[in-house]
Amino acid sequence: MNRMTATARRNTLAATAAAAALAFGLSACGGMDDSGENTDAGAAEETEGTGMEEETDEGTATAGENFGPGCAEVPEDGDGSFEGMAQDPVATAASNNPLLSTLVTAVGEADLVDTLNSAEDITVFAPTNEAFDKIPEEDLNALLDDQEQLTEVLTYHVVEGEQAPEALEDGTFTSLQGDDVTAEGSGEDFTVNGDSRVVCGNVQTSNATVYIVDTVLMPS
Repeated sequence: MNRMTATARRNTLAATAAAAALAFGLSACGGMDDSGENTDAGAAEETEGTGMEEETDEGTATAGENFGPGCAEVPEDGDGSFEGMAQDPVATAASNNPLLSTLVTAVGEADLVDTLNSAEDITVFAPTNEAFDKIPEEDLNALLDDQEQLTEVLTYHVVEGEQAPEALEDGTFTSLQGDDVTAEGSGEDFTVNGDSRVVCGNVQTSNATVYIVDTVLMPS
């Protein structure tokens, strides 16, 4: 994929994407017991203290818990860690996450950074770098040549409200683009629109909940 060409072409989208975003009205993994002795008591205490083991048995993560295999690639400390991202608004937080550099470039070129950072109570389904790599170069270039379609694709990944994991079990959400986004699953296994898998879920920023997904979502 010719990323320099893609970036250059995305420069023309700034006004269109920002206008679309404003129209939407965006005001709107657990510990283990290492005691060795009295392991059963330690495990029970750990479960009671964090809720991680208990909620895993019940099948759904709770608010504030991250889940999914992709979470292992998130830095353990610093601005790009879960704790660091929780201190920043969503566009800034994403810029510190190594999984999302392609998405961050697209959002920046579309002039959506300030809009997303100033929004309140949103959920972002954030495609990984590998998700963008799945798009054939010819198709991606065609998308980048179509301002209206690309703007729709970018804004389709943002939905109303900060959606907790249980809302994704059988959920339908209104996107910034205007079409619905659907999710289904349970526990730590969720898909969005049927084939985009959540690889790291329930990531908190200061103004949004983020679900990192392995496929770029396309509006109908």
